[in-house]
Amino acid sequence: MYEAIIIGGGPAGLQAALTLGRMHRRTVLLDSGEYRNATVAHAHNLLGHDGESPADLRRRGRAELAAYASVEVRDATATAVAADPHGVRVEVAGETLRAGHLVLATGLADELPPVPGLAEHWGDLVANCPFCHGHEFAGRPVAILNASPHAQMLRGMLAPVASEVFVLDPARVTRVETADDGLRLVLDDASTLSVAGAFIGPAPRQRAPFAEDLGLALQESGAVRVDPFGRTSVERVFAVGDMAHADHFPGPMATLAAAIAAGQLAAVAIVQTLAAPR
Repeated sequence: MYEAIIIGGGPAGLQAALTLGRMHRRTVLLDSGEYRNATVAHAHNLLGHDGESPADLRRRGRAELAAYASVEVRDATATAVAADPHGVRVEVAGETLRAGHLVLATGLADELPPVPGLAEHWGDLVANCPFCHGHEFAGRPVAILNASPHAQMLRGMLAPVASEVFVLDPARVTRVETADDGLRLVLDDASTLSVAGAFIGPAPRQRAPFAEDLGLALQESGAVRVDPFGRTSVERVFAVGDMAHADHFPGPMATLAAAIAAGQLAAVAIVQTLAAPR
């Protein structure tokens, strides 16, 4: 029996495993190989790793885990989870794993606006986070394809970065084409707009069904409701990374640094629980 099972091999899950490993806690991490930033070539706004690819960050993290004998990493997809008075159960590859604690780090999946050509540029010239991708378009025009009130906030954030910021309802864009120095947006009146890149507001959803299966309390955003240490409404179950957020945040914090911090805090809480006098 493990002391912790971690589902998800992104930065939040890897950091949770590292922290547990350093405290010699029996841990298994299950990595399905599916990641929200799989199409991103270069990650930014992470101190010491600015511009490094997410894939390289994951490889580096897994290599570091190899130094800790108490941590096992499996390339496997969890298919079912359950909690009982004795802990948690996870089904994977026909096997039932048991542990005292479960860390969900399965992340979110993005549903993009149904604009032809948009998905082909997702994670490169089409992005969501101005902190992660805005600087790369410095001094050039960008478009915000977003009809929500948040579009004006994005406009203000990108104003010091881009030469010009265009805000468009994505319903006006009939297709996205590759241009010499960025993108060409074809609009519903047959006109075109050339920009270096575009920012959209994708509709995120839970990548895995486990939050629903366990009956975890959710925020209005659809993320799992947690306390500052990642504890969910179900005892022994934690949720970390962009799939969860505490009440004092308006929504999921989709940054690598926040995900790493969340994974570490959840692992600290588990270690302290295990170490507490009985």
